[in-house]
Amino acid sequence: MSAVMEPLGARNAPDIDLNGCDREPIHIPGAIQPHGLLLVVNAEHQVIQGAGRIEALTGREDWVNATLESLLDVDIAERLHRLDKTGETGYLGRWRSREHLDYDVIVQRAGDLRLIEVEQSSQSAFLGVELLSRLDAAGSALERAASSSALCERAANEFRSLTGFDRVMIYRFLDDDAGRVLAESRTEGMPSFLNHHFPASDIPKQARALYVRNTVRVIPDVLYTPQPLRPEREGPPLDMSDCGLRSVSPVHMKYMQNMGIRATASVSIVMDGVLWGLVACHSRRPQLLTYELRVACATLARALARQLKAKGDAETWRERLRLRAQEDELMAAMPLDAPVSQALGERLGDFASLVDADGAAVVRGSVVSTHGVCPPGRAVSDLARWIAGRPDPRPVFTHALSAVHAPAADWADKASGLLAFVLPGEEPMVIMAFRAEQVETVRWAGDPHSAVKDGPDGALTPRKSFADWAETVRGRSRRWRPAEVEAAGRLRDALMDLSSVRSLRTLNRVLQESVADRDSRLQQQDFLLREVNHRVQNSLQLISSFLALQARSHGEGPASDVLHEARRRVRAVSLVHSRLYRSDQFETIDLSRYFGELIDEMGQSMGPEWARAFTLDLSPIHVETGRAVTLGLVLTELIINAQKYAYDGEPGSIQVTLEEERASLRLMVEDEGRGGHQSGQGFGSRMIESLVAQLGGALEYRPARPGLRAIISAPIDQTPRL
Repeated sequence: MSAVMEPLGARNAPDIDLNGCDREPIHIPGAIQPHGLLLVVNAEHQVIQGAGRIEALTGREDWVNATLESLLDVDIAERLHRLDKTGETGYLGRWRSREHLDYDVIVQRAGDLRLIEVEQSSQSAFLGVELLSRLDAAGSALERAASSSALCERAANEFRSLTGFDRVMIYRFLDDDAGRVLAESRTEGMPSFLNHHFPASDIPKQARALYVRNTVRVIPDVLYTPQPLRPEREGPPLDMSDCGLRSVSPVHMKYMQNMGIRATASVSIVMDGVLWGLVACHSRRPQLLTYELRVACATLARALARQLKAKGDAETWRERLRLRAQEDELMAAMPLDAPVSQALGERLGDFASLVDADGAAVVRGSVVSTHGVCPPGRAVSDLARWIAGRPDPRPVFTHALSAVHAPAADWADKASGLLAFVLPGEEPMVIMAFRAEQVETVRWAGDPHSAVKDGPDGALTPRKSFADWAETVRGRSRRWRPAEVEAAGRLRDALMDLSSVRSLRTLNRVLQESVADRDSRLQQQDFLLREVNHRVQNSLQLISSFLALQARSHGEGPASDVLHEARRRVRAVSLVHSRLYRSDQFETIDLSRYFGELIDEMGQSMGPEWARAFTLDLSPIHVETGRAVTLGLVLTELIINAQKYAYDGEPGSIQVTLEEERASLRLMVEDEGRGGHQSGQGFGSRMIESLVAQLGGALEYRPARPGLRAIISAPIDQTPRL
């Protein structure tokens, strides 16, 4: 299925003259790889710049300012005209060169320019049917995998069979952006990197960003000579982010040569818009991956991402069900007539089993109960005081306790991992679970500390060794899984409820005569709180009405528009207060319900046609009330921007998506308008930037073709974790 290439060009890459991998502008190299040619075409389809063997393949020496039709053929030009009408990119067809070889023609865009890539094809008229059959078989093989690890192993085999490369690795990015090889398929004699780690510096930040945008990257021969763009043009460098022929960083070429690799391909595994990992393909000989195979690899990678997500979600769901059953059993065994500290102290073994800990402890004042492997003597009490002194009531968890609590280094072998929470009261109760140190030998593909070193004059040189290098990591335990932390949080709430029930039973026995009076005061306080919230709500509605009346009095015009925008902002805050005084939950807001009501309110205020223009995909995410107000204001401003600038105030489609990714949320507002309306200098834009900064998040604008997609990424909460 793959084509073997002869070496192209000279054997020496250009001299490396770089000062920072993360700062290297790899999207504007000004050159291409030599296994094809690039034609830069303007809106009139005139070739204004190019790279590669243009004269030899087209037979034209005077190609600058020539039309695309005269260089290639009429069918290619007509297909480009059709794609121009829709703004799409992709495959334009096959073209036969003067050397009687078939080439695939693909169009990408860079602003107002069209990038026409002409690449050597498979030379096979029947490859498409065979490829579909093999792709279907590969997808079926992935679906039959019983677990995530088996899925990765099958994927490595299927990608190697599809591409013909000597080694294919399924490579996952870890929390610190380092990578680990989860599965591998290789030919005999090819070195293995299975279970090896690669440092984050091996793939710089801007390269990871391009992997999300351009999901298949191929270097048929790392010893190639770059073919520069010609003639030189004034203005900013050509953005080649989406160009498959884009020349590669000389540091990366040296890196691959040092690894003993002649050709390489990488396919992105993108899950919910986030780069989960890569399918890394290596070959010891020059090797071409044609356009058909790249499309097949991208399709198979998307199938792999879907299967990984499905299996991960299923495993998480099963884990949560198991933990909930254990929680119920533990709470059912807790007697109501005994103090909570005593009842839990007698069942610490069940608590340790619930969160998969090696030991557990309960501390209340000077009374300490322990089970299993715990810190020695007074260390448990000292640790409890440190935990109780934190202002955050939510569970504390860390797998490297000595990094945040220095005394823990003396007994790291017994408790390097900590999961704890506090039950408040006159004498707070601290419940802790411990995990013993897990001395881990991490296998690296070469010494990670020599990943990038300064060469002569400060220039960067990639590391030269990828030999098996082991590092012993101490002072850490197994990581706490999110489901285990959630279980600890639910247990805390259940114990607080149990403690409240026991307190009430005691009060019923001792102060039966005062129960009715106490309940009355509680009801009165609740009534007063709701009355205050109700009055706040009424005040906000009154302000909204005043703004509406003022807007109508001004008639149509800029002043009226400003007043209507102000009214929408007031309504965003008002909806949160409305939900607060109608609910028993005052701490958090369900963003899916809040956003749904907010958008419905905005749609009604903008007219029936706007009300039908919204498409919502909102995941249920609970955030603190203050953050909900801020997010509601951000959403309001983004919708106002889309209404004003994407459609000039006329009704148009707006897609609003809210999704959760680990401990963060992503809010996307996408329109299908004219695009380009990004953050400006107006009040609304400054307000959005300020609000996003308050959330500790980031705002990104991406072209939606057509239209614009605004993406807000922010932590669900800003509470620091240990």
